[in-house]
Amino acid sequence: MADISAIFGILLLLGILFPGMLTAYWLLFPSPVERARARLESAPWSTFWVGLGITIALVIPIIILVALPYGPAKFLGFSFMVIVLCISGLGAAGIVARMADRLSEHSGALSPFSAFLRGAVTLELAAFFPLIGWFIIIPLAIFVSIGATFFALLRWSPHEKKQSVAPISSSSQA
Repeated sequence: MADISAIFGILLLLGILFPGMLTAYWLLFPSPVERARARLESAPWSTFWVGLGITIALVIPIIILVALPYGPAKFLGFSFMVIVLCISGLGAAGIVARMADRLSEHSGALSPFSAFLRGAVTLELAAFFPLIGWFIIIPLAIFVSIGATFFALLRWSPHEKKQSVAPISSSSQA
């Protein structure tokens, strides 16, 4: 019974701390979070595919390091995993900032902080939903957040869409 209580307590604490962590990223690193949000707004699918590729490229060495029977290699593998997840928090804050924009559009009376906090709680609740949240929302959020972090840290902004003007043909000028 004590094990179940401990697991429940840990999940409850994580549920309270996750929106706080994302809010801290949003307040401490406003420029990278805004770049991640802008990237997600204009090119979500390219952000997803880049994040998927980077995740695959990072997971392979982490698995190798953790699987080695040498203690310092395991420590290095777990440390590398924690660093990657901490840095990807910038992209996760970008996802939540994008969700906050959408929440503000639908209910105009929200302050930016309130909308951001509600977006963080919404993402968290979606991730806790059984099966769909665990196997669809969480992996998608991880891939997109790693891709958004990559673009935000390298300062790669999305290209502006240029409107092409069709030339006027001489036959239509009569």
